[in-house]
Amino acid sequence: MFMTESVYASAKVQPDSLYQAFAAVSGILKTNLVEEGDLVKNGDPLIQIINSAPELNADNARLNLNLAEENYKGSAAVLTALEDEIQAAQLSLRNDSINYFRQKRLWEQQIGSQVQFENKKLAYELSQNKFRLAKNRYDRTKKELSTQWQQARNSYKTAKTNVEDFTVTSKINGKVYALFKQPGEIVTTMEPLAAVGSKDVFIIELLVDEVDIVKISPGLQVLVTLDAYKNTVFEASIHKIYPRKDERSQTFKVEGVFKDPPKTLYPGLAGEGNIIIAEKENVLTLPKSYLINGNQVRTKNGIVQLKIGLQSLDQVEVLEGIDENTAILKPEE
Repeated sequence: MFMTESVYASAKVQPDSLYQAFAAVSGILKTNLVEEGDLVKNGDPLIQIINSAPELNADNARLNLNLAEENYKGSAAVLTALEDEIQAAQLSLRNDSINYFRQKRLWEQQIGSQVQFENKKLAYELSQNKFRLAKNRYDRTKKELSTQWQQARNSYKTAKTNVEDFTVTSKINGKVYALFKQPGEIVTTMEPLAAVGSKDVFIIELLVDEVDIVKISPGLQVLVTLDAYKNTVFEASIHKIYPRKDERSQTFKVEGVFKDPPKTLYPGLAGEGNIIIAEKENVLTLPKSYLINGNQVRTKNGIVQLKIGLQSLDQVEVLEGIDENTAILKPEE
């Protein structure tokens, strides 16, 4: 006889990657930007929360950024005037340098007066200082404007982030399965606003009793029946085992994937699963109703203790104690 041992589990169908979307800030829900059943892409806005103040702050930050960028990079920038001053100071320095060194050579030949030489020297030194000051002023102003521009950029990024916090977006490509709030309702960071999951990939959530979880491993075959599909058995396989036990139900969650899923599935479809943990051919079996104390049977010669192997819902495999010729008496009720 062929015998299969399986572990029973309650089953529930859920979309793959199903998650609940939360708001990063509290406020009043302005509008739901999608409807239940809509397909969305990663980053698509789902829900808008009233955000007048953050939008104004972001707009002001943008204006400040534009002004700082114009001052630093624009054609009418402050640096352009300073560059003109440097060029003028450089021309003046070049001219005073030529006059000074010409007068210096003449003075070395005792041509001209000392007063003329000292005046040319003074003009040359003043031009040097003026050129140096113009360059220093340019470098200092450029650094200040660059810092202001960077600060304005950072302020604008922060303001935009604050605005984005008031818009709940999708984190995956998928479908909107539920919206939990309506416009005008209060939104908190502790309550989910939407449920989003895969649009066409579904998993089977199986709850396995703690006494059976040690028998389960990834890859095992699962036979699944769903209440919505009467008298139809679907094949699946174990994909993932969650290591944390639910203390309330004393069960572990196990995920299965369909080998050939039904054409139409919805979140929450319920059913049952039988996880195949062992199969044997040519085994000696006995109905469980004939067992006494779990591993004994009544024969014509008295009580006999058995060594039990595989077990199904109503049958057990007998390894030792009796054979196919042994007459078994049903226990008295």
